[in-house]
Amino acid sequence: MGDLSATTRTEVLVVGAGPTGLLLAVILAKLGIDAAIVDSKSGPTRESRALVLQARTMEILDQLDMVDPVLAETVTVTAASPGFERTSFGRVPIGRIGAEVSPFPGLHVLEQSKTERILVDQLERLGGSVLWNHRLAGLADQDANGMGVEAVLDGPEGRIRMSAAYCVGADGASSMVRKLRGIPFEGITNEHTFYVSDAHGVTGLEPEVVNIRFGTDDFLITFPMAPGGHDRLLGTIRLSDVNEFVTEDAARTKLARVFGVGYDVTSWFSTYRISHRVAARFRDGRVFLAGDAGHVHSPIGAQGMNTGLQDAHNLAFTLAAVLRTGEVFPALDRYEAERRPVALRLVSTTDRLFSIVTGSSVRSRFIRRRASRLVVPVVVGVVPRLPGARRIFEYLSQTRIHYWMSADARITRHRGRVVGRRLQWTGTNFDVLRSLDWQVHFYGTVDRRQAVRVLSALRLPFHSFPTVGASRLSPDRFYLVRPDGFVAAEATGDEAIRVFRSALAEQGVRRARHARVDTVSG
Repeated sequence: MGDLSATTRTEVLVVGAGPTGLLLAVILAKLGIDAAIVDSKSGPTRESRALVLQARTMEILDQLDMVDPVLAETVTVTAASPGFERTSFGRVPIGRIGAEVSPFPGLHVLEQSKTERILVDQLERLGGSVLWNHRLAGLADQDANGMGVEAVLDGPEGRIRMSAAYCVGADGASSMVRKLRGIPFEGITNEHTFYVSDAHGVTGLEPEVVNIRFGTDDFLITFPMAPGGHDRLLGTIRLSDVNEFVTEDAARTKLARVFGVGYDVTSWFSTYRISHRVAARFRDGRVFLAGDAGHVHSPIGAQGMNTGLQDAHNLAFTLAAVLRTGEVFPALDRYEAERRPVALRLVSTTDRLFSIVTGSSVRSRFIRRRASRLVVPVVVGVVPRLPGARRIFEYLSQTRIHYWMSADARITRHRGRVVGRRLQWTGTNFDVLRSLDWQVHFYGTVDRRQAVRVLSALRLPFHSFPTVGASRLSPDRFYLVRPDGFVAAEATGDEAIRVFRSALAEQGVRRARHARVDTVSG
C-alpha cells in the first residue's frame, strides 16, 4: 500500500466520529480494547441533525454510566399530537404508556452536536481521543489469510499507515469503508425533498410535544428543542419539478398556508432527499459497517441515530469478546446476523410509512385527506386504554428488538416473550448490567442451594430479585443475560446448567471468568 515507512498499530480502527463511531470507541475503551477513531472532519458536528434518543438508547447510556450528562441537556417529551393541517387531534401520552416498560419513557430530544460532545468528553476521560482531519484513502487485508487490515490515512502532515485486527466503518451514508470493500448499498432514493430547520419563536403548534401533521400533499413533524418556541421542523414539499431547489422562503410559505405554523428566525435550514438503503452485508472479513454506513432511511419515527448507536453497542461487545475473553472467531458472525435484519425491517417499515406520507397514488392521498381526519382522532382517544399500546411504545422505543439466540430458534422462527430480547425492566434489575459481563438472573424466592449448584457449574455472576414487576419475566426461572443486556436463554433450576451451557456454546463463549453469588433486594 505504498512506501510508507512507519505503521501505527491498534486492535480496532473506527472510521467515522459521529455518534455511532464515538459510542463504539467509548465502549471498547471501557472494555479495555485498544481502539483508534479517525474522522475527516475537523471536529464534532455543529449542526443539530439527528435529534431524538429513544428509551433503549437511554438504557444503553445508563449502562455505560453516561446518562446523567445526557439527561442534564435533554428535553424530555412525554406526548405526541397528531393532526391534519391546522387541526390538532389531541395528545397521545407516550410517556405514561411507556412508564412500566423503561426507566426512560418518552422521547429525549438532544441535538446531535451535543450528543457527540458528550461522547467525545467521555472518550477522553477514558484515555482515548479522536484523530481529526484524517481521511481514509486505502483499506486492504494485511495478508492473504485475512489476519488483519491495513489502512492508509491522509492527514495534515501527510499520509500515515495504520494496521488493526479489525476495522469498523461508521463513516456515514457515503462510507468510504463500504466503497473500498465493494459492498453494494441496495435500495432507492425518494423523489421528494425533505426540509429541516431549527426555528425560534414558533407559533401554531401544540407546545412541548411532538406534532405530527398530515396534509393533502404535504407532511410536517416537529420536535421541541427548548422552551419558548424553539422547535425542529421537518417537512415535505411537493414540487412540479423534482429537480427544483427548495428555498427556506418556499418552505416558510408552505408552513403558514397549509399548517398555520410561523416562526421568527431559523438558526439552521437545509434540504435533502430521503434514501432507503441497506448494505448487502455488514461484515466483510475483518471489516464491519455500522450506523448510516450500513443503513439509511426516512427520519419518520426518529429511529436512525438510535439504530446506529445500538449497532455500536452490539458490535463493541462482540469484538471485545473475541479479542479478550476467548470467544471463538465465528462469534463475529453474530453482529450481521442480529443487526442487519433489524435494519431491513426498519427500512421496510419507514419506506412504507414514507410512501403513505408522500405518495401521489389515489390510496395515499385518500389516507392523508380523509382517513387521517376520520380515524386518527378516534385512535388518539382510545390508544392509552388499548392492551396493544405498550407494544406500540416498545416498537418505537426499540425495546422490543429481537435476535435469534440459537440455530433451532432461527429454523422454527418462534419468537419468545423474553429470550432473544433486551432484558425487561422490573424497576430494580438494570443497575447490575453496568458490570458489562455475562450474568445469571433469578426472579422470585431462590433456592440458594440450587443457585450455588448452577453458578458453580457456570462460574458466572448471579443476581436474584424478589419480583418481576410489570415485566413479562416469569418467577422461579433462571435467565442467562449477555453483556449487552439481551437474554440468551431461560430455564428452570433443574435444566439451567444444561440449557445455559448450550446457549453459551451457541454464542461462541468458551468459558466464564467469574464466580459470585449476590442477593439483590427490590
